[in-house]
Parts: sequence; C-alpha cells; structure tokens
Amino acid sequence: MNLTLKVWRQANADAEGAFKTYEATNVSPDSSFLEMLDEVNERLNERGEEPIAFDHDCREGICGTCGVMINGDPHGPQSGTATCQLHMRKFNDGDAITIEPWRAVAFPVIKDLIVDRSPFDRIIEAGGYISVNTGAAPDANIIPVPKEAADASMDAAACIGCAACVAACPNSAANLFTAAKMQHLNLLPQGQPERYSRAVAMVETMEEYFGSCTNHGECEKACPKSISIDFIAMMNRDYVKAQFKNTTKVGQSRTG
Repeated sequence: MNLTLKVWRQANADAEGAFKTYEATNVSPDSSFLEMLDEVNERLNERGEEPIAFDHDCREGICGTCGVMINGDPHGPQSGTATCQLHMRKFNDGDAITIEPWRAVAFPVIKDLIVDRSPFDRIIEAGGYISVNTGAAPDANIIPVPKEAADASMDAAACIGCAACVAACPNSAANLFTAAKMQHLNLLPQGQPERYSRAVAMVETMEEYFGSCTNHGECEKACPKSISIDFIAMMNRDYVKAQFKNTTKVGQSRTG
C-alpha cells in the first residue's frame, strides 16, 4: 500500500516545529507502524536527509517507550494497542496519516516525535515504592492476599507508563497513571505501611506538573492496557483519608 504521512518535525523544545509530508510506498499491511517508519527513515537516509526521530524499545507493547498521536488518537485507531503493536492493516491504501508527539505542557518535545516524560519519574520517586527487609526472599505464600485484591493490583500494575492518558486528556491530567502506580501497591499487604503517605506524596507531585481530572474518561479509552478509571476513584479515596489521618495526627501533637 502507498500512504501519505504528515509528520511533525521539530529540532528541540525551543525550536519552531512544523508538519512535513512524506510518501510511504510499498508498505506491507503485515508490518507494524514503527516498521513502516523505519522504512521511511531508510529512504530519508539514502537521500541524505535527517531521519524522523521517535521513541521505541521493546516493540512488544510492554515497555511504554513508544507512543505518538496518529490521526489525533494516542497510539492510533486500534483500542488496547500500543503504537509498536499497531499494524498497517488497520489503514487503507492511499490514506493520509498525521503523526505528532504527545501534546502536554509537562512533556516538552526533545526532537520530532520524542518528548520528555521525566515528570512521570518524579511521581514514582515520590511514593512508588515499599519498605522491605533485606536478606533472603520470603516464601511467596507467606502473606495471604485475597484473590480480588491480587487481581485488582495486577490490573493496575499493567500500566506501562506510556503517557497516552495524558495525551488524550483535555486537561493533560496524569490521574490514571498516578492511580495505577499507586493502587497496585496500596491494594496489597506489602504496600500498607506507606499507603497514606504515598497517596499524599504522589498526588501532590502529580499536581505540580499536570492538570486536574474532570472525569472526561478519555484516558481509559486511550490506554493501551485498558486500565479502568475506577483506580482514580480509589486514589482519590486514599488521598481524602490521608488528609483526615494527617489532621488527627496534628491535633494529637498539639494537645499532647
């Protein structure tokens, strides 16, 4: 198939960007979207032109490195699929495809389709961990975990940190990412010691970089792992509980 690509090109965060048009010819419908971009870059290299810069790593939909807006949709038209797992059979011969980076103030463009997603790292640093004793690993079944809690925790842990939720949100909110990274720990016994301090630290760090959630639900639709916005409700509940717990502690310290 032959396609027309309108690709966002930008040298760095301070440079002005613009769409440039490229022709992708003889594209196999069985190739992935990133393989198609590889072929376009090969032709650009042969002509001595600068190749299109885009993020990628595992190309198996599990690392979260890849991610672009394809015709206005994060990761493209197929739901529950990362960009690297999107195949060209989802498009038709002669289609025009617009490709651009994630659009969010918190994610400045590094080059072309690559953005800086380091604010996600700041959120994880704030509370995405648990306290454990060092030494030999205990038996896996030494701490009983209800199946419902284990299942929900694994659903949250499926988050790959690709930032499609932020790109899809009209407010550029990162609530789905933060909730998933928080609740996969908060739902398990191992995550209980820091549960409420984690909720406060991660939410407040998130709010330093991202907009507020207003329940549009676009994040759930765009998520390549189909993570539910129910986790946002869980996060909000833990955050509110943490405020009451902190207030109680302050009152006790004052009266004591």
